[in-house]
Amino acid sequence: MAQKVKLSTIAEALGLSTATVSLALRDSPLVAEATRERIKEEARQSGYIYNRRAASLRTSKSGIVGVCVHDIMNPFYGEILKSIEDELDRHRQTFILCNHYDDLAKQRAFLDTLLQLGADGLILSPAIGTPASDIHLAETNDLPVTLIARTVEGSGVTSFRGDDTYGMSLVVRHLIEEGHRKIALIGGTEQTSTGRDRQRGYQNALEEAGLPVRPEWWIKGPRSRHSGFDAASAFLDLPDRPDAVVCFSDLVALGLMYGLSRAGLRPGVDIAVCGYDDIDEAAIAMPPLTTVSNGQSEVGHRAAGALLARLSGAPAVEQVELIKPELRIRRSSFLKHTGSEPPQS
Repeated sequence: MAQKVKLSTIAEALGLSTATVSLALRDSPLVAEATRERIKEEARQSGYIYNRRAASLRTSKSGIVGVCVHDIMNPFYGEILKSIEDELDRHRQTFILCNHYDDLAKQRAFLDTLLQLGADGLILSPAIGTPASDIHLAETNDLPVTLIARTVEGSGVTSFRGDDTYGMSLVVRHLIEEGHRKIALIGGTEQTSTGRDRQRGYQNALEEAGLPVRPEWWIKGPRSRHSGFDAASAFLDLPDRPDAVVCFSDLVALGLMYGLSRAGLRPGVDIAVCGYDDIDEAAIAMPPLTTVSNGQSEVGHRAAGALLARLSGAPAVEQVELIKPELRIRRSSFLKHTGSEPPQS
């Protein structure tokens, strides 16, 4: 068996101290960049592997952060994760990713793994049903937590997300201004703060315009492209069928537009359709999708920054930091009988 390469081996080869080599491999600014690169190249050539476990024993820091979200295949979470990654990279933090798919047991297993590894912190979009006690368990075991996209009442920590009540009211008001009086809501559930807040924004906008809120016009549940497609049938069967739809997310809206097209209706001409989140695909859909930009990038940057502040000793504070959404008007909400022209996008 080949002898394991040690720090001292690299130090002797380069005529440096083991302390300098150790600092360089941890990207310490105390070592000049040119020297750091020379040491790293020697480490690669010699086959040296940095022992993170040994280092964490010395510093009480693992350099590892956990990130746990519903489903990274959803571009909404992908955009948040990109911002988290950018922020953590700047501070030499590595992250481990988990998709919980709203499976509380899976989320708890990931939390246990982070605690066993001695991870430095956790950025979490909590699964449906997450109790505050799960957040308290992490915090009392020196695993600071920052929440994204959803909140957990009584968690004792900061949450970052878009202002969903305001954002949903923006898009519903837009439909009302375009002449719509019968507007359905597709997707979401009262089981999440996001679902509750978006439904509240929908209801507020209707009530402000003096329009009735009809419970049967909220088709609950759909949160994916496939479920949006399936919801087209339920929408078409609604009594006194609405001529406009606002969806819980862009994925639901895109799926719904496929379903409506399959049924022979033209989204943006026969039925106005709006989404939420402004994922990249929204602007190039057919037709381009009217939606709400929910500040995913800012959510990711601010959540990562807040967690890094916690790692530097900042106290935990229970508060919700809301990012102000912006309306993106495109062709899918065009109402043919008004004669108005949607903006080009």
